[in-house]
Amino acid sequence: MQKIIEVRDLVKRFGDHTAVDNVSFDVMMGEVFGLLGPNGAGKSTTIKMLTTLLPLTAGQALVVGYDVTKQPMAVRRLIGYVPQALSSDGNLTGYENLLVFARLYDVPRAEQEARVREALMFMGLHDAGDRLVRTYSGGMIRRLEIAQAVLHHPPVLFLDEPTVGLDPVARKAVWDHLEHLRQQMGITILLTTHYMEEADHLCQRVAIMHLGRIVVMGTPTELKARVGGEETTLDDVFTHYTGNTLESGGGFRETARTRRTARRLG
Repeated sequence: MQKIIEVRDLVKRFGDHTAVDNVSFDVMMGEVFGLLGPNGAGKSTTIKMLTTLLPLTAGQALVVGYDVTKQPMAVRRLIGYVPQALSSDGNLTGYENLLVFARLYDVPRAEQEARVREALMFMGLHDAGDRLVRTYSGGMIRRLEIAQAVLHHPPVLFLDEPTVGLDPVARKAVWDHLEHLRQQMGITILLTTHYMEEADHLCQRVAIMHLGRIVVMGTPTELKARVGGEETTLDDVFTHYTGNTLESGGGFRETARTRRTARRLG
């Protein structure tokens, strides 16, 4: 399989604090790869470096063959990114938000209308496209943000806590759409999540981070087999390697508040 993300000895320091400490991994084309770990493990910092939002202290990272330090503009053209923080404007409609992103991504003017309508339909928002986003539920907002991130048809999508603050029904809806997106477009997904059942069900491989390092990596089945028997869960694996247990929505305001809290902690 072809490597689409290559990370070698990645380091990020903030003053005397090392947030990411010699992290290395590869992600294969078409794979869903999960970065798991407790708050402060370095997951979000790693994603921010891979999406060119933070400079590397040391190491190297290639995305679709381009160096994130030496060729950041090339990387940005080939990725989609959905951060923890809200990236939709509640005072615009869903259609208007998508149109803004179509222009930001330099989607050809002649294609913008069709791309926006296609994205609304694909993410199940065609009936809500003309409504203000502040009237959306948390799950609808997240689906809109994913639609924004894939308007330019990138080969790689980065998702930082994609279902944080959502109820189980909304989480399932988001993931159903993401899996459909991956199958239809062949998109590669790198995500962080605190929901172990999500990672177990959706990720081909996961890496568990703790104190800035990757402590174990493999398929969910492999990792569960290392730790225990048939009844072992990914939560058990997480606890075994980090000594931590995980604690993980409403509308626009509730989603914004939840995301702000997640950003402060992660």
